[in-house]
Amino acid sequence: MGDIACSNGISNGNGMNGKGHSSPNGYRKSCWYEEEIEENLRFCFALNSILHTGATQYQEIALLDTKPFGKALIIDGKLQSAEVDEFIYHECLVHPALVHHPNPKAIFIMGGGEGSTAREILRHNSVDKVVMCDIDEEVVDFCKAYLAVNRKAFCDPRLEIIINDARSELESRKECYDVIIGDLADPIEGGPCYKLYTKSFYEFSVKPKLNQGGIFVTQAGPAGIFSHTEVFSCIYNTLRQVFKYVVPYSAHVPSYADTWGWIMASDSPLVLSADEFDLRIKQKIRGENRYLDGKTFSSVSILSKAVRKSLDNETHVYTEGTARFIYGHGSAYKQNHA
Repeated sequence: MGDIACSNGISNGNGMNGKGHSSPNGYRKSCWYEEEIEENLRFCFALNSILHTGATQYQEIALLDTKPFGKALIIDGKLQSAEVDEFIYHECLVHPALVHHPNPKAIFIMGGGEGSTAREILRHNSVDKVVMCDIDEEVVDFCKAYLAVNRKAFCDPRLEIIINDARSELESRKECYDVIIGDLADPIEGGPCYKLYTKSFYEFSVKPKLNQGGIFVTQAGPAGIFSHTEVFSCIYNTLRQVFKYVVPYSAHVPSYADTWGWIMASDSPLVLSADEFDLRIKQKIRGENRYLDGKTFSSVSILSKAVRKSLDNETHVYTEGTARFIYGHGSAYKQNHA
């Protein structure tokens, strides 16, 4: 869980404490956010201010103004996104699937209450409708109010915001979608989302709601040289049981203090050259990506030898009874899904 601590640091004889300047009396006032990434390993960074803290029916939420990463959204003690580098996560989550699809018109987002995923989708010229389904209305309202970068997206008439359990909403809808995106919180023990990473959910809830040639993509947790075995490898193997073509890829996100993973899946081939990828970006997307282009996607979809070997050898299938979790604990909540 993340902690916010303010403390007085004692300076050394030179009037300095670490890299920070001390006050004239030899003390330095500092305020830090600290997150426990795994046992015996914590990540912390300095804060300018705490903009908001609160709790909803489902989760705890905080917005921090951090020195290295700008505004940072924290949910249940886990950093969700930071102003300086969230574009890496959201471009990687959205654009590979929408670029590979020849003509994506209808998109369904599971989660995504922050609005950044919708923002990136709405840059695609072909998109007629985006359904964003998040269980926590207070988080959505909070992000509308505080995250100025997404205000235009929240006002776009193509965006329909639904406050509901993602599984219930997806299963109850009659229409199907060209792309379904899992922008869910990490599968944390005690958290609201782990059941939406299971084989049964992918097979009986997601796949039937994809149009012919449809693509599913999900964030899949840490994908570093050591951390990928937490959930990334088994989510990959689980999707391989459901879809014919599965593409894992990963990129370093500085504010996450790790490499992050995404997995794209379809029953149609997912093959584009770097040049074809770039041509489709030029034809499909308004504005310029900051991170992702054809060569970048070619790079991020080539995993390291160790991770490739691990994924090839993974046998675990994610079910409700055999769930794996990333390190940390979510808050207590009343519902079973996000």
